[in-house]
Amino acid sequence: MQIALFGAGRIGQIHGRHLAERGDVTEIVVNDVDPARAAALAEVIGGRVALDPEAALDGVDAALVAASTNVHAELVRLAVDRGIPVFCEKPLAFDLDETIALVGHIERADATVHVGFQRRFDPAYVEARRMVEAGELGTVYLVRLIAHDHEPPPDAYIPLSGGLFRDSSIHDFDALRWLTGVEVEEVYADGSVRGFPVFAEHGDVDTGAVILRLCDGTLGVLSQTRHDPRGYDIRTEIVGSLDSVAMGLEDRTPIRSLEPGAVQPGPAFLDFGMRFEPAYRAEIGGFLEAVRDDRPSPCTARDALEAMRISVAAGRSRAEHRPIPMSEIGGLPPQG
Repeated sequence: MQIALFGAGRIGQIHGRHLAERGDVTEIVVNDVDPARAAALAEVIGGRVALDPEAALDGVDAALVAASTNVHAELVRLAVDRGIPVFCEKPLAFDLDETIALVGHIERADATVHVGFQRRFDPAYVEARRMVEAGELGTVYLVRLIAHDHEPPPDAYIPLSGGLFRDSSIHDFDALRWLTGVEVEEVYADGSVRGFPVFAEHGDVDTGAVILRLCDGTLGVLSQTRHDPRGYDIRTEIVGSLDSVAMGLEDRTPIRSLEPGAVQPGPAFLDFGMRFEPAYRAEIGGFLEAVRDDRPSPCTARDALEAMRISVAAGRSRAEHRPIPMSEIGGLPPQG
């Protein structure tokens, strides 16, 4: 396959490296707003540079969008309109209205679009979903989601991020839907600025909490911070009537037990690239297999829309200090 890679920043470099490892990828065409950065990545992964997006798509079998969020929709639409399957890092578009319009366009075109929620490809998350589907956990009572960054993002990124819930929590909102197979019915969220005043300057928070009621009564509880001095901590726990399981609980989990004689963790994960390296590699494989075999996307544009809707509900809840029914958040009618 020949692949167009849009974006040569941090996540683009991760995806570019994984593409270059694959024997079924014969050429990688790199495009970035900074030609020098594109050239640097192309040299590392053995690709070549295209100076504009249209040229990057010439002759390729698939496209991968890892550019800044504000151009996701434009690049996805460009690939879709040329009949090229496309992988897009989350979020699919910058805001809800743009996402709704784009998803409608994708579905009318019957296009293959995969959105990069990499937790769906993490081995522990995959096993947890299997257990839920098989009934091995019994009735699911509660899903606890923990998302603590090691360090906050650069100051310049904050006003472009869309806020904590849309930029970061959206991963947890997607994971909750995917793990349980149940839609979210109502959202209550709050947040505060505890350590980094720059977030307040942009109407954002560095610490957040969200309670999510699912349509079957299951509760999801998310805790999130932009800073954890011990490392990058992403965990999920599912408590059911037959069993309780955890994802992300291992010897590199950055939390210290105060129990006498407890074994303390080893070197912690420091960022998302370290924590989800196998998942990033697996999701690229899943996308390329879907393209090769003409199979449905493992994570559809509609999935991205539903995660965005939950993020918007959380942001509205924080602003208005009230629970937000998902019926208040715009979307698209069910497919089929």
